[in-house]
Amino acid sequence: MSPRRDVVHDNGAVFEPRINTNSGFIDTYDAQLDTALRPGDLDEFIGQEEMKSQLRVVLGAARNRNETPDHLLFAGPPGLGKTSLAFIVAREMGVGTRVTSGPALGRVGDLAAVLADLKEGDILFIDEIHRLPKPVEELLYVAMEDFRLDVIIGKGPGARTLRLEIPRFTLVGATTRAGMVSAPLRDRFGYQYRLNYYRDDDLELILRRSASLLGVELLEDAARQVASRSRGTPRLANRLLRRVRDFADVNHRSVVDLQVAREALSLFGVDELGLDVVDLQILRVLCVQYPGRPVGLSSLSVSVHEDAGTLEEVYEPFLIQRGLLVRTPRGRVATERAYEHLGLESVGTLPL
Repeated sequence: MSPRRDVVHDNGAVFEPRINTNSGFIDTYDAQLDTALRPGDLDEFIGQEEMKSQLRVVLGAARNRNETPDHLLFAGPPGLGKTSLAFIVAREMGVGTRVTSGPALGRVGDLAAVLADLKEGDILFIDEIHRLPKPVEELLYVAMEDFRLDVIIGKGPGARTLRLEIPRFTLVGATTRAGMVSAPLRDRFGYQYRLNYYRDDDLELILRRSASLLGVELLEDAARQVASRSRGTPRLANRLLRRVRDFADVNHRSVVDLQVAREALSLFGVDELGLDVVDLQILRVLCVQYPGRPVGLSSLSVSVHEDAGTLEEVYEPFLIQRGLLVRTPRGRVATERAYEHLGLESVGTLPL
């Protein structure tokens, strides 16, 4: 077996498997690579050009005035770079970052502890912010607007309110379901942006950068092949690149060319449109079990043995983008292109 090639990032650090004794979990090599492959600043962040132009103005103006930037909300499907943007904002402003998530802040005291630990100008990143409990969200309103905490001490008639000042900070919120962010919370963000799926040419640039960091010789047509099957998602593109690299190593191929990329992606169940096993199962249910008929989300969920929320948030947006599925008032319907992709005869479905 050939020795593993360590990855050296820009700062010269070598990434290798290690055990996190605090959490008891093993930090895998791939998990560390995910961090190493993240863009370090806006110039390294590829794609989303409109958002980058706007964000440069927001952050640049705050730096010029020596102020903390407005609170920022990033929405969009998983894997498009919302977490990376939080760290980029911190780096651009030269401040620290505190990371948490909506489900982790289950009680008011949890949020109060996080806010009290912030330093002046810090970035507080809350992932899945739409899942904040209502009492926690209401406490966050005051912290975002007035940079203070109103803590209630005691119960009943003897209860009193203690007002605590907290350092000025910037909240960066991320959500995969923008519609579930309450209007009062959404209105307190000074900048909001929805990230879109990436174009294949942007994904090619991301793959070339990642390949250089991984020490992989990736040819242009192979990069194009991986990009076209990455569902418009940088996280998936990097994941597929690592699997292609593994395939090349095992088969003693020093260069990842088009043939290697195709064979590797086929082995890992990713077809030429980027559809995986669950995507194809969804289309088969629509085209074979319910040909030409709309199917409700709950029925579809039962048929493919997948959570309804996961279908709606993860799989459906990509299938709709590819023109394979449409949502109607009565349910989900496969398009003619879906039948063609499965090699089936159309039964009078919706046009492309």
